[in-house]
Amino acid sequence: MDFKATLHLPDADATIPMKANLPSLEPQIQIIWDSEKIYHRLQEARKTAPVYVLHDGPPYTNSPIHIGTAMNKILKDFVVKSRCMMGYRTPYVPGFDNHGLPIEQAVMKKFADKKVTPTIPELRQACRDHAAEYLKVQSDQFRRLGVFGLWEKPYTTMDFRFEAEIVRTFKRLVLGGYVYKGLRPTLWSPTSRTALADTEIVYNDHVSKAIYVRFPLLEDPNKLFEGIDNVYTIIWTTTPWTIPANLACAFHPELKYALIKVGLDHYLVLEDLAPKLEAELGWEEPKVVKVLEGINFENMKFKHPIFDRPSIAVMADYVTTEDGTGVVHTAPSHGRDDFFTGQAYGLPVPNTVDEKGVLTHEAGEFEGVYYKNCDTVVVDRLAQVGALLKAYDYSHSYPYAERDGQPIIFRATEQWFVNLEHDNLRHRMLTSIDAVRWYPPQGQTRIESMIKHRPDWCISRQRPWGVGIPIFYGAKSRIPVMDPVAIELVAELVEREGSDAWFTKEASEILPPEYTHPETGETEFTKETDVLDVWFDSGSTSLCVLEGNVYKEWQEQWPADLYLEGSDQHRGWFNSSLIIGQATRDHAPYKAVLTHGFVTDAKGLKMSKRLGNVVDPVAASDQYGADIVRYWVAGTDYVNDVPCSDDLLKQFGESYRNVRNALRFLIGNLKGYSPSSAPAQLFELDEWIVEQTDLLIDDCVASYEEFDFGAVMSAVHNFCRQQLSSFYSDAIKDHMYCDKEDSPRRRSTQEACFRVAKAIIQLVAPVLVHTAEESWKKMHDTMGLPCNSVHESAFARPDSSRLQDIEASAIQVRFSVLQAVRQSVNGAFETFKGTDGIKNAQEVVAYITTDDETKEALDQFPRADLANYFKTSWVELYTGDSEVRFERTPYHECVRSRVRRPDVEEVEVDGEKVYLSRRDREAVGA
Repeated sequence: MDFKATLHLPDADATIPMKANLPSLEPQIQIIWDSEKIYHRLQEARKTAPVYVLHDGPPYTNSPIHIGTAMNKILKDFVVKSRCMMGYRTPYVPGFDNHGLPIEQAVMKKFADKKVTPTIPELRQACRDHAAEYLKVQSDQFRRLGVFGLWEKPYTTMDFRFEAEIVRTFKRLVLGGYVYKGLRPTLWSPTSRTALADTEIVYNDHVSKAIYVRFPLLEDPNKLFEGIDNVYTIIWTTTPWTIPANLACAFHPELKYALIKVGLDHYLVLEDLAPKLEAELGWEEPKVVKVLEGINFENMKFKHPIFDRPSIAVMADYVTTEDGTGVVHTAPSHGRDDFFTGQAYGLPVPNTVDEKGVLTHEAGEFEGVYYKNCDTVVVDRLAQVGALLKAYDYSHSYPYAERDGQPIIFRATEQWFVNLEHDNLRHRMLTSIDAVRWYPPQGQTRIESMIKHRPDWCISRQRPWGVGIPIFYGAKSRIPVMDPVAIELVAELVEREGSDAWFTKEASEILPPEYTHPETGETEFTKETDVLDVWFDSGSTSLCVLEGNVYKEWQEQWPADLYLEGSDQHRGWFNSSLIIGQATRDHAPYKAVLTHGFVTDAKGLKMSKRLGNVVDPVAASDQYGADIVRYWVAGTDYVNDVPCSDDLLKQFGESYRNVRNALRFLIGNLKGYSPSSAPAQLFELDEWIVEQTDLLIDDCVASYEEFDFGAVMSAVHNFCRQQLSSFYSDAIKDHMYCDKEDSPRRRSTQEACFRVAKAIIQLVAPVLVHTAEESWKKMHDTMGLPCNSVHESAFARPDSSRLQDIEASAIQVRFSVLQAVRQSVNGAFETFKGTDGIKNAQEVVAYITTDDETKEALDQFPRADLANYFKTSWVELYTGDSEVRFERTPYHECVRSRVRRPDVEEVEVDGEKVYLSRRDREAVGA
């Protein structure tokens, strides 16, 4: 008899293949999802369920996706899919940011390559085309990663109706009294010739020319230094090019200043900094002549070191004892603190630098000099007039424009702002922040600090590609029309024709002939030429999308349950969204915020083509499979910066194989199984693994609830390796392969394998989306699972009473004892192996001596089962001092199952004498 043919080995055709071949499998599954409209099916299936909304932060459509945007979108997909499997309806509307400088710069480069100077309409159309091209590219790439969503109707900020809602959001802020136009020093990019938001800058290492400059005393109204000659104060600055704009010297009113005699000169500096200055400036035998508090110098006048004009002594509490001289060079055109201090003292705000970074006629003799070159020119001039005490190179952190990588400047210009003090907006935002759940918790501290200290939001940009600021001006008065009626007319125009119409039509073509200026009565108007900050676009998205103001199918609920973005968005999207949400609806637009770090290479270095360390997520998906990329995302500590490399992806590929092989084994043992024929009661081994699985489900769902995807995959991976591969899979092979096909024990184990496989597939489904679907369909096709797709199913989370029963389960206690003894037996055999040529534990009987309690627990297992669990021929138990010893087995080997037990006997089968165990004799009818 061919005994191998009588075994019930796993059915390779009924299970998933050993080799996943994900790069070719995944697109096939995605075609099925598309044809079956899986996203819409999920929404329909959960139409009466509670809603959970993750609102998508829109990436710029200026290039293909990179590994960072891939990680972000995959994390969002984990949330959407896991919440869906928790029973929520989880609509997900992908978003795309289409306006702004990154797209404009990419387009302008194309024009420059062709040596073409486009008109504004030509440039805007080219920007729209460029954004549309990469919108399609990015959508396809995100879908390749297995991300579900309303891909056929994403929100795009250049959609005409969306642009109109951005205009209406501006109108809502105007109605609330939050918008004003004012002269303020703003971050300015001379390269891009536009104002920038704090969100658009990064701080880089920078070398500036630092200088100490002396200002001679001009007027001493309180006669504090009467009779003292050659009195100066000293300022320290790292921006010599702003010296032509100096109008004041700032002192701290409460700190003490010393007048120090050095040779024939007297210098007024902060007393605490005098020793440092003595060393820095090489003073010899300095002598303190007088000490006074700073308040005494208010309105004292010093002479500008170059120009024939005064520099007034003003008071400022931002003066510190840490750097410089304790006297701060104050140029109201070139610093926020400088500006507001100047306002308090009625100082003018000269326009000393133009939009290109070139000094103007108001800079006097420095007119026409580029600001960077002006440092050297000013230093030379200061030295020439005897005002320069020291100049040197100074390394420090300095703001750069993130997009063009060039240093920025502060420049006073007229801009549009959102007033954060109006109607107590700043305080209300801080109150709302406290009601939001922040993951990780330190995110709350970070955004609170930013809201507390940020200036009013500059929302205007001097660029052509964006939504025009919908403001008219009286043609003669230049007074802005802050009229919601006029703004709504613009919104209606944009909804019909797009924001291009604002740039191509005259004011008279937009406003009705009878329209008059609400303040001046004028009937002729001009238009604002600036566009809205792109952060205004994205900050408006919660209103445009979640309120359903653009398309009703987007309308879900406001506020969103979750915002999920990189940690840089505390100063970006989280910030702008909060300002707009609080100002328009008096609430944060999110209930919870989750942030992640940035992707680096394996060494923690930033990825760059120059270093050759870039990981392309699409190429990685085509090489390893999107599920491996997704496993990498889940397996990382995404709260911090995340390393990625080919080697790391390969490591996750190994972990993936452990999970896949476990599923392959479980499903392969289900041949002939039907859920309808499930046994009423499971054997203890099977009950144990089912209870272990219920504990796994509870742990994993709890981890999904807290967005701890790494804990989910770690728990599943460890379960597959430890409970399954290292124990249960080995323990069931004997009876699954060798018992009669319909034996109660096999049916019990098949029921357990079914439940465990189903649970693992569901638990990994939000992460390993394709593998879970592949495995589910294998089971669905043969076992009639209720849902066609695993993503339509729900986690079978055990209730609290079930978990309590498991914790108190006698089965769990006994198997815990069993596994501890098993570990001791395995360890002892490793030492014994090789004795008398013994290589395999099946060749020995284990004699186990242990305490009464342990023996009592082990005695409840049949001896044959214990031998199977320990992989020995047989087991004998004794009480006494703990010991494990082995002797060569006296029993014959069964030719069918290879066991060596007391019940193995010689029998005749088909005329041949063979050794078979009692179980095997029954299985083959011998």
